Amino acid sequence: MAAAAAAPAALRMPNSVIFVCDIQTKFRNAIHEFDKVVLTSKKVLRAAALLDIPVVVTTQNRARLGDTVPELSALFAAEPASSDGKKARLLVEADKSLFSMWTPEVESALASASSSPSPATAVIVGIESHICVTQTALDLLAAGYRVYVLADGVSSCNREEVPVALARLRAAGVTVTTSESWLYETMGSASISAFRDIVGLVKETSADTKSALTSLLSSRI
Repeated sequence: MAAAAAAPAALRMPNSVIFVCDIQTKFRNAIHEFDKVVLTSKKVLRAAALLDIPVVVTTQNRARLGDTVPELSALFAAEPASSDGKKARLLVEADKSLFSMWTPEVESALASASSSPSPATAVIVGIESHICVTQTALDLLAAGYRVYVLADGVSSCNREEVPVALARLRAAGVTVTTSESWLYETMGSASISAFRDIVGLVKETSADTKSALTSLLSSRI
Protein backbone atom coordinates (compact mmCIF):
# COMPACT_ATOMS: atom_id res chain seq x y z
CA MET A 1 0.00 0.00 0.00
CA ALA A 2 1.37 3.42 -0.96
CA ALA A 3 2.23 5.68 1.94
CA ALA A 4 -0.13 8.58 2.49
CA ALA A 5 1.22 11.95 1.41
CA ALA A 6 2.54 14.01 4.28
CA ALA A 7 0.30 16.84 5.38
CA PRO A 8 1.62 20.35 4.66
CA ALA A 9 3.64 21.77 7.54
CA ALA A 10 2.19 24.46 9.78
CA LEU A 11 3.67 27.94 9.87
CA ARG A 12 6.56 28.38 12.27
CA MET A 13 4.84 31.58 13.51
CA PRO A 14 1.14 30.74 13.12
CA ASN A 15 -0.38 33.49 15.23
CA SER A 16 0.78 36.71 13.59
CA VAL A 17 -0.75 40.10 12.84
CA ILE A 18 0.59 42.73 10.44
CA PHE A 19 0.45 46.35 11.63
CA VAL A 20 0.55 48.98 8.85
CA CYS A 21 1.22 52.30 10.55
CA ASP A 22 0.04 55.59 9.02
CA ILE A 23 1.33 55.20 5.45
CA GLN A 24 -0.75 58.12 4.20
CA THR A 25 -0.83 60.33 1.14
CA LYS A 26 0.24 63.59 2.81
CA PHE A 27 3.45 61.96 4.03
CA ARG A 28 4.58 61.01 0.54
CA ASN A 29 6.90 63.98 0.09
CA ALA A 30 7.90 64.33 3.74
CA ILE A 31 9.25 60.91 4.72
CA HIS A 32 12.76 59.78 3.86
CA GLU A 33 12.49 57.16 1.06
CA PHE A 34 8.72 56.94 1.46
CA ASP A 35 8.36 55.01 -1.79
CA LYS A 36 10.67 52.28 -0.45
CA VAL A 37 8.50 51.92 2.67
CA VAL A 38 5.55 51.44 0.32
CA LEU A 39 7.41 48.82 -1.73
CA THR A 40 8.20 46.72 1.33
CA SER A 41 4.70 47.14 2.72
CA LYS A 42 3.21 45.98 -0.57
CA LYS A 43 5.29 42.81 -0.42
CA VAL A 44 4.31 42.21 3.21
CA LEU A 45 0.59 42.66 2.44
CA ARG A 46 0.78 40.32 -0.54
CA ALA A 47 2.51 37.74 1.65
CA ALA A 48 -0.16 38.24 4.32
CA ALA A 49 -2.82 37.39 1.76
CA LEU A 50 -1.02 34.21 0.69
CA LEU A 51 -0.40 33.10 4.30
CA ASP A 52 -3.77 34.28 5.68
CA ILE A 53 -2.16 36.66 8.17
CA PRO A 54 -4.64 39.34 9.30
CA VAL A 55 -3.87 43.03 9.02
CA VAL A 56 -4.39 46.10 11.21
CA VAL A 57 -4.18 49.45 9.42
CA THR A 58 -4.21 52.91 10.97
CA THR A 59 -4.20 56.49 9.81
CA GLN A 60 -3.20 59.54 11.84
CA ASN A 61 -5.81 62.32 11.60
CA ARG A 62 -7.11 61.14 8.24
CA ALA A 63 -9.12 64.29 7.60
CA ARG A 64 -5.93 66.33 7.50
CA LEU A 65 -3.28 63.82 6.43
CA GLY A 66 -5.21 61.72 3.97
CA ASP A 67 -6.04 58.07 3.46
CA THR A 68 -3.68 55.13 3.33
CA VAL A 69 -1.91 55.33 -0.03
CA PRO A 70 -3.85 53.56 -2.79
CA GLU A 71 -0.95 51.22 -3.60
CA LEU A 72 -1.57 49.61 -0.20
CA SER A 73 -5.31 50.06 0.30
CA ALA A 74 -5.87 48.02 -2.86
CA LEU A 75 -4.22 45.05 -1.14
CA PHE A 76 -6.44 44.59 1.91
CA ALA A 77 -10.16 44.17 2.52
CA ALA A 78 -12.48 43.32 5.39
CA GLU A 79 -13.60 40.36 3.32
CA PRO A 80 -11.01 39.25 0.75
CA ALA A 81 -12.36 39.88 -2.72
CA SER A 82 -11.43 36.41 -3.90
CA SER A 83 -10.11 33.11 -2.66
CA ASP A 84 -6.84 33.25 -4.61
CA GLY A 85 -4.90 35.31 -2.09
CA LYS A 86 -5.10 38.68 -3.81
CA LYS A 87 -6.16 40.70 -0.76
CA ALA A 88 -5.07 40.49 2.85
CA ARG A 89 -7.72 40.00 5.53
CA LEU A 90 -8.32 43.33 7.28
CA LEU A 91 -9.17 43.06 10.98
CA VAL A 92 -9.60 46.78 11.58
CA GLU A 93 -8.83 50.08 9.86
CA ALA A 94 -8.76 52.80 12.49
CA ASP A 95 -8.19 56.53 12.39
CA LYS A 96 -6.43 57.82 15.48
CA SER A 97 -5.15 60.81 17.38
CA LEU A 98 -2.92 58.69 19.61
CA PHE A 99 0.53 58.17 18.18
CA SER A 100 0.49 54.47 19.08
CA MET A 101 -1.56 52.07 16.98
CA TRP A 102 -2.55 50.30 20.22
CA THR A 103 -5.82 52.22 20.48
CA PRO A 104 -8.93 50.92 22.27
CA GLU A 105 -10.50 50.18 18.87
CA VAL A 106 -7.52 48.14 17.72
CA GLU A 107 -7.19 46.35 21.06
CA SER A 108 -10.88 45.41 20.97
CA ALA A 109 -10.70 44.14 17.39
CA LEU A 110 -7.68 41.96 18.15
CA ALA A 111 -9.25 40.57 21.33
CA SER A 112 -12.39 39.62 19.39
CA ALA A 113 -10.42 37.98 16.59
CA SER A 114 -7.98 35.96 18.70
CA SER A 115 -8.69 32.27 19.18
CA SER A 116 -5.20 31.21 20.26
CA PRO A 117 -3.87 31.13 23.81
CA SER A 118 -0.27 31.41 22.57
CA PRO A 119 1.46 34.81 22.38
CA ALA A 120 0.75 36.60 19.13
CA THR A 121 3.48 38.00 16.92
CA ALA A 122 3.04 41.61 15.77
CA VAL A 123 4.89 42.71 12.64
CA ILE A 124 5.17 46.44 12.03
CA VAL A 125 5.78 48.51 8.90
CA GLY A 126 5.14 52.22 8.55
CA ILE A 127 6.02 55.66 9.82
CA GLU A 128 7.47 57.43 11.67
CA SER A 129 10.09 55.11 13.11
CA HIS A 130 10.81 57.20 16.21
CA ILE A 131 7.22 58.18 17.01
CA CYS A 132 4.26 56.03 15.99
CA VAL A 133 6.24 52.88 15.20
CA THR A 134 8.21 53.12 18.45
CA GLN A 135 5.17 53.78 20.64
CA THR A 136 3.21 51.00 18.93
CA ALA A 137 6.04 48.50 19.40
CA LEU A 138 6.48 49.37 23.07
CA ASP A 139 2.73 49.12 23.74
CA LEU A 140 2.53 45.75 21.97
CA LEU A 141 5.44 44.44 24.03
CA ALA A 142 3.64 45.56 27.19
CA ALA A 143 0.50 43.78 25.97
CA GLY A 144 2.41 40.49 25.66
CA TYR A 145 3.10 40.39 21.93
CA ARG A 146 6.33 39.27 20.34
CA VAL A 147 7.17 42.27 18.18
CA TYR A 148 9.02 42.39 14.87
CA VAL A 149 9.87 45.73 13.23
CA LEU A 150 10.91 45.41 9.60
CA ALA A 151 13.85 47.74 9.05
CA ASP A 152 13.29 47.87 5.29
CA GLY A 153 9.67 48.91 5.88
CA VAL A 154 9.95 51.84 8.32
CA SER A 155 11.25 55.40 8.06
CA SER A 156 10.97 58.95 9.39
CA CYS A 157 11.07 62.47 8.04
CA ASN A 158 14.70 62.75 9.11
CA ARG A 159 16.67 59.64 8.21
CA GLU A 160 18.96 60.09 11.21
CA GLU A 161 16.04 59.27 13.52
CA VAL A 162 15.69 55.75 12.13
CA PRO A 163 18.79 53.97 13.49
CA VAL A 164 18.31 55.62 16.89
CA ALA A 165 14.72 54.38 17.06
CA LEU A 166 15.64 50.86 15.94
CA ALA A 167 18.48 50.65 18.48
CA ARG A 168 16.10 51.71 21.24
CA LEU A 169 13.50 49.14 20.17
CA ARG A 170 16.06 46.37 19.96
CA ALA A 171 17.22 47.18 23.49
CA ALA A 172 13.59 47.05 24.67
CA GLY A 173 13.12 43.53 23.31
CA VAL A 174 11.80 44.11 19.80
CA THR A 175 13.20 41.95 17.00
CA VAL A 176 14.51 44.29 14.31
CA THR A 177 14.88 42.39 11.06
CA THR A 178 14.16 42.56 7.34
CA SER A 179 11.02 41.67 5.44
CA GLU A 180 12.57 38.65 3.72
CA SER A 181 14.07 37.27 6.93
CA TRP A 182 10.71 37.65 8.69
CA LEU A 183 8.88 36.04 5.80
CA TYR A 184 11.01 32.89 5.79
CA GLU A 185 10.93 32.68 9.58
CA THR A 186 7.14 32.89 9.47
CA MET A 187 6.99 29.99 7.02
CA GLY A 188 9.65 27.90 8.75
CA SER A 189 9.47 25.11 6.18
CA ALA A 190 9.47 24.58 2.43
CA SER A 191 6.65 22.09 2.89
CA ILE A 192 3.94 24.62 3.78
CA SER A 193 1.21 24.80 1.15
CA ALA A 194 1.93 28.43 0.18
CA PHE A 195 5.69 27.99 -0.19
CA ARG A 196 5.83 28.08 -3.99
CA ASP A 197 3.61 31.16 -4.10
CA ILE A 198 5.79 32.92 -1.53
CA VAL A 199 8.97 32.03 -3.43
CA GLY A 200 7.33 33.45 -6.55
CA LEU A 201 6.56 36.66 -4.67
CA VAL A 202 10.13 36.90 -3.37
CA LYS A 203 11.51 36.49 -6.89
CA GLU A 204 9.04 38.94 -8.39
CA THR A 205 9.88 41.63 -5.83
CA SER A 206 13.63 41.00 -5.63
CA ALA A 207 14.54 44.31 -7.29
CA ASP A 208 12.19 46.20 -4.95
CA THR A 209 13.69 44.41 -1.96
CA LYS A 210 17.22 45.32 -2.98
CA SER A 211 16.19 48.93 -3.57
CA ALA A 212 14.52 49.19 -0.15
CA LEU A 213 17.46 47.59 1.64
CA THR A 214 19.95 49.86 -0.07
CA SER A 215 17.95 53.00 0.62
CA LEU A 216 16.66 52.37 4.15
CA LEU A 217 19.33 50.31 5.89
CA SER A 218 22.73 51.54 6.93
CA SER A 219 25.67 50.10 8.84
CA ARG A 220 24.39 51.93 11.92
CA ILE A 221 21.25 49.79 12.17
